[in-house]
Amino acid sequence: MARFDKLAVMNKAASAPMVPVFYHSDADTAWNVVKACYDGGVRLFEFTNRGDFAHEVFAQLVKFAAKECPDMAIGVGSVVEPATAALYIQMGACFVVGPLFNAEVAKLCNRRGVPYIPGCGSVSEVGMAQEAGCDICKVFPGDVLGPKFVKGLLAPMPWSKIMVTGGVEPTAENLSGWFGAGAFCVGMGSKLFPKDRVADGDWAYVTGKCRESLDCILKIKK
Repeated sequence: MARFDKLAVMNKAASAPMVPVFYHSDADTAWNVVKACYDGGVRLFEFTNRGDFAHEVFAQLVKFAAKECPDMAIGVGSVVEPATAALYIQMGACFVVGPLFNAEVAKLCNRRGVPYIPGCGSVSEVGMAQEAGCDICKVFPGDVLGPKFVKGLLAPMPWSKIMVTGGVEPTAENLSGWFGAGAFCVGMGSKLFPKDRVADGDWAYVTGKCRESLDCILKIKK
């Protein structure tokens, strides 16, 4: 069962509006990344379902976070069907993210009170996801759709809470573009975790990038 309910997850997204997106087959590496992000102020972490036995690593991360990162909500990403969502929810996923919108996943998550953040590439998809109970919709791929899409969507649908993933970088210029357009939060992957830094175990770099990015976002949102 999730340690944090839907309201808690929404509040974390509002107060620390950056969600690191990460996958690694090695549990020790994943643990270190989660802790580094937590030390940098991150409170929502998306571990993606992208490799064989990813769910086994995820189960260990949830247990680790409960002890070492008590305010961190761990969610699962890259979910495209309800069976996968159910598996991860059973292991404690606090939120479920997908690259697309699946109404059956929405139904399952709603039943368990777990936020479902589906990937949407059009205004109509965002509307359908909202009708299915999705409080946050992921604009994906962000680098293809761009900040103008977010701004344009929010003009007639200002109640929308948009998380942008894909094309988000830890720079003031990039973050200003997304949050200036009205993004609620962002998902950020490889730019936070360069392969060479992860390979070298440079967790201080990850912590620094997270803290720097969050500080930048909060200044922009003021």
